[in-house]
Amino acid sequence: MSLGRVFVIATNVFREVMRDRILYIILFYAIIIAAAILLLPEVAATTEDKIFLDFGLAAMSLLGLIVAIFVGTGLVNKEIEKRTVLVLIAKPISRSEFITGKHLGLSAVLALLVTAMTAIYLAFLQLNAISYPLGSILLAGLYLFLQLCLITAVAIALGVFTSSVLATLLSFGVYLMGNLSQDIVTLGRLSRNPGFESLTQKLYLVLPDLSRLDLKNQAVYGSELLPNPLTLIANAGYGLLYTLLVLAIAILIFSRREF
Repeated sequence: MSLGRVFVIATNVFREVMRDRILYIILFYAIIIAAAILLLPEVAATTEDKIFLDFGLAAMSLLGLIVAIFVGTGLVNKEIEKRTVLVLIAKPISRSEFITGKHLGLSAVLALLVTAMTAIYLAFLQLNAISYPLGSILLAGLYLFLQLCLITAVAIALGVFTSSVLATLLSFGVYLMGNLSQDIVTLGRLSRNPGFESLTQKLYLVLPDLSRLDLKNQAVYGSELLPNPLTLIANAGYGLLYTLLVLAIAILIFSRREF
């Protein structure tokens, strides 16, 4: 695999996504944050600070998810549908370089998006004199980025062999199930049904445990709720390893496709 060719593909993806006015999402985030600052005192007179802290991180996560899935599912599928993939694979570019470059390009966009939204979020907190745990918020932003990279890999893998619409629906399904995977296992144990319990355990092994990369609640309610450093490192490693595994599956499927 040539890092130079991967970098060229990633750069082209980054420029293409930016041309699609993805930066308007940053402006939209600033608008909804400003609206929340104005409206929350009207509906939550005593707890508006905590609600705003939670709302800002949740909105950041939702907007990042929308970009990761809607753009990610179309990165490869769009090339296949327009038949431009025939031109690309005819060049001295391997299919692994193609998939890796696509993922890195969108990951760079997500890194910019999360960084910009975090800066806006912190600016509003500072301007409105809302106390906040800076370290916890920055850590939550980093783990949000890791989560979005994982979801991007899932979206690309699904987009390789299904239509954009189906890949989008399946990606949202993986996201929802991934965030509830630990609860699903608990439900299986409580059911006391061996068959159902076995099914939930298999789902837990296959689906990504996205709750490991979700630190929103800990960021809002204080750094003392954060996992210990070893757990944080293990969770970050889990996210990176799962992302690499999904990309490997995407490359394998894409390499077997005939065009």
